[in-house]
Amino acid sequence: MIKILANDGIDPIGKAMLEQAGFVVDTETVAQDKLVDALQNYDAITVRSATKVRQELIDQCPNLKLIGRGGVGMDNIDVDYARGKGLAVINTPAASSLSVAELVFAHLFTGVRFLQDANRKMPVEGDTKFNALKKAYAKGVELRGKTIGIIGFGRIGRETATVALGLGMNVLAYDLFPFEGNLTLNLQGGIKVDIPVKTVSLEEVITNSDFISLHTPFADKPILGAEEFEKMKTGVSVVNCSRGGTIDEAALIAALDSGKVAFAGLDVFDNEPTPSTAILQHAKISLTPHIGAATNEAQERIGVELATLIIEHFNK
Repeated sequence: MIKILANDGIDPIGKAMLEQAGFVVDTETVAQDKLVDALQNYDAITVRSATKVRQELIDQCPNLKLIGRGGVGMDNIDVDYARGKGLAVINTPAASSLSVAELVFAHLFTGVRFLQDANRKMPVEGDTKFNALKKAYAKGVELRGKTIGIIGFGRIGRETATVALGLGMNVLAYDLFPFEGNLTLNLQGGIKVDIPVKTVSLEEVITNSDFISLHTPFADKPILGAEEFEKMKTGVSVVNCSRGGTIDEAALIAALDSGKVAFAGLDVFDNEPTPSTAILQHAKISLTPHIGAATNEAQERIGVELATLIIEHFNK
């Protein structure tokens, strides 16, 4: 009987699928420093972003046959090493795309109408400085007709582009692997509209966008740093719902303070889970605690996709 430790949890529907297929699934979280002992009793482990599956852990758990990641990025897993040792490593790249894309626009709508600052100040100043706050937040802008630059045009980047196109925005996209094709808008009543999109250079995205959204894996160095901010339009806005480390946070703060960048929306940070105080307290930054995939719908899709892949692997 195959035993699975879902150490960072799994949606109840995915758990039920596995159990109906004859697997034993435990969802009680085991602390990182106790995983070696615990995993001696399991054939597979599934994780999200909290649990790390590194080389040392893999070496000490020779009984493991599969590592599953509920989500897209696998930065917390030594993927190549695990596969080199004969383990299957799977993830669910498509399940959370819409949830992340919608969070990007939650940050964008927040920033263009100053909600991140208004929500801080209204509770403490709204009854005494109402008219002053009204004046302070009077220069909002609309998204329609503006250009969004998308750096990283995989599943999530394309989903973000689709939402942007539905809002009437222009899209500039960059990816290491060029793309030219159609994105489909699925409208009410079963109406589908295909819109042609093709990638451009990173330089064009950086210099010509009104808003920039990052959708790339972790990189050895920031994708957006002081040099890139200098090339951007004055008043540009930046959203990062991909990975911490892809933006130079010190350079971002400098660009916000100078007015080069109007606002930023951050779901991911350097040094998670202890982001810098300067980032957390900045009036021009909209903040969320790495919740891009944290919707009920996405977690259900992740659980179903993960369960399906596990069942297929062990039933080969």
